[in-house]
Amino acid sequence: MAALQGPGAQLPYCGAPPLPGALLTRFNLDPLLITALLLALVVLLCIARAPGARRYAACGWALALLAFVSPLCALSLALFAARVAQHMLLILGAAPLIALGLPRGSGCVGRAGLWSACGAFFIALWFWHMPGPYDATFAFTPWYWAMHLSLFGSAVWLWRELLHGEHAHAVDVLCAGAFTSMHMGLLGAVLTMAGRPLFFWHLTTTQPWGLSPLEDQQLGGVLMWVPGIGLFLWAALRTLDRLRIALEDQGAA
Repeated sequence: MAALQGPGAQLPYCGAPPLPGALLTRFNLDPLLITALLLALVVLLCIARAPGARRYAACGWALALLAFVSPLCALSLALFAARVAQHMLLILGAAPLIALGLPRGSGCVGRAGLWSACGAFFIALWFWHMPGPYDATFAFTPWYWAMHLSLFGSAVWLWRELLHGEHAHAVDVLCAGAFTSMHMGLLGAVLTMAGRPLFFWHLTTTQPWGLSPLEDQQLGGVLMWVPGIGLFLWAALRTLDRLRIALEDQGAA
């Protein structure tokens, strides 16, 4: 960590790694962030005009607010597992809810849009959980926001394509969801089963929390590995159920 915080270096976004006793005082009340989140809420409510869609979008926005404003932001400076939890809250919580709130006609549609979204999310997830780019987010605030915006943005795009996919592209939707589940699980497994810590930043930040750097990394890997499988399985079952209803409607007609 010293290499990333040399003389004159700025503190990472959300400040210094917190100690356990001070965590509950570490809410992130950055006025620029709060303003951006409020503007995002207004835009979402304008796009999601149906009452049900607005509820989904508002719930997704609330989870994004929790990820960035709560002490989880500060805890992610101390623990890799907390950073992964922050990412999973955005990717597997806020993103699908916001995607459900978006109208079907927005964004790219069809196979091209689906696989473009799938590829964008794959690149963002793997790139930002490689040691070099990950450690750089603590040294340079624009990289921190590049990480979150690319991960969150590509996740919303992907979930929008998965949840609003046309019945004619059901096979592509199932394949894209399965591929995403597998590569996220693979990344989680690599992080869990690694024999040594991979992230230089956390070599000196985990001990006050009762974890070694390797244990912290393994916990983060599990958090990435397990929840995604369940949520993408739900998405697959939802797609199959929608396809079944469409086929039944066609048969009845």
